[in-house]
Amino acid sequence: MKKHNFSAGPCILPQEVLQKAARAVTDLDGTGLSLIEISHRSSEFVAVMEKARGLVKELLKVPENYSVLFLQGGASLGFYTAAINFMKAEGGKSAYVNTGAWSKKAIKEAKLAGSVDVVASSEDQNFSYIPKDYSIPEDADYFHYTSNNTIFGTEFHHIPETHVPLICDMSSDIFSRYVDVSKYAMIYAGVQKNIGPAGTTLYIVNNDMLGKTGRNIPSMLDLTNHADKDSMFNTPPVFAIYTSMCMLEWLKDLGGVEAIEKINLEKAKWLYDEIDANPLFKGTAAKEDRSLMNVTFVMTDETHKADFDRMWNQAGISGIKGHRSVGGYRASIYNAMPIESIQVLTRIMREFANKYTTVNP
Repeated sequence: MKKHNFSAGPCILPQEVLQKAARAVTDLDGTGLSLIEISHRSSEFVAVMEKARGLVKELLKVPENYSVLFLQGGASLGFYTAAINFMKAEGGKSAYVNTGAWSKKAIKEAKLAGSVDVVASSEDQNFSYIPKDYSIPEDADYFHYTSNNTIFGTEFHHIPETHVPLICDMSSDIFSRYVDVSKYAMIYAGVQKNIGPAGTTLYIVNNDMLGKTGRNIPSMLDLTNHADKDSMFNTPPVFAIYTSMCMLEWLKDLGGVEAIEKINLEKAKWLYDEIDANPLFKGTAAKEDRSLMNVTFVMTDETHKADFDRMWNQAGISGIKGHRSVGGYRASIYNAMPIESIQVLTRIMREFANKYTTVNP
């Protein structure tokens, strides 16, 4: 039976990407050596790194004065890395908007580096919306936001207007739509949501804004070191980078970010339309802030929940259980998710509604 993988992360990947990565584990491009046993300084892997970085630059139209880095530690390390690379050592101040669990973690880590001003929060309604009206202090060293919230199913559909450097954690929606990189001081993203397997983190950073904090930053957390060494300051996570390269090749062949954005809009509309039309389900996020990547919904009546769970399990659907903070269901529909899988889920939802909804004559 075909599996329909709606997991929130690590993400679904195209079969051709998985197959190419699997072949490289035993034999990288006919070298007779495994990807995971060759030197990261070898010409073969240097070529992989350069191609991966080049594809990021090409697909996102990254300006010349930016570095593209594949590092380690996940976005969880990125929370602190962002703060110490952009917040001044003396009198440092940052501004954050709190839209969920990952924003809260970023705020916690930033407080280790200096003052944090939380300018807005949607915690009052269990993070079911994106705050709209707030002011960003002009004396802040930077403003930070999380573009997509995997747990609560909300997403920024605009780039915040600010006169201070802008930093964004795009872990779960990068490459899903066009973004103007030039508006950011830094973008960072764990690749395991929409680019590749867990193990590496993408940083896209404006070189002109590095090295200005007056801090003595530990070598491994100093982005200047990584930029100076073209992302090879230390041994990189070779498998995660190689598979990310394969995913970026797949995306380019599909037509790039502009093409996948159209597909993602269609996929999300298909599922949200069913949620809104089906009397047995309702969405949890404000409609204007709904995520294109993580669709969260609950049952209007859980009397027959066990039967619905049985139905989607039997259909080969996997990974749609909602996070405990929200409950219900969460369908993560990242780039590689085919619309056919969404059609299977919506068919099951309609069949469930037909089974338990009484239509008045």
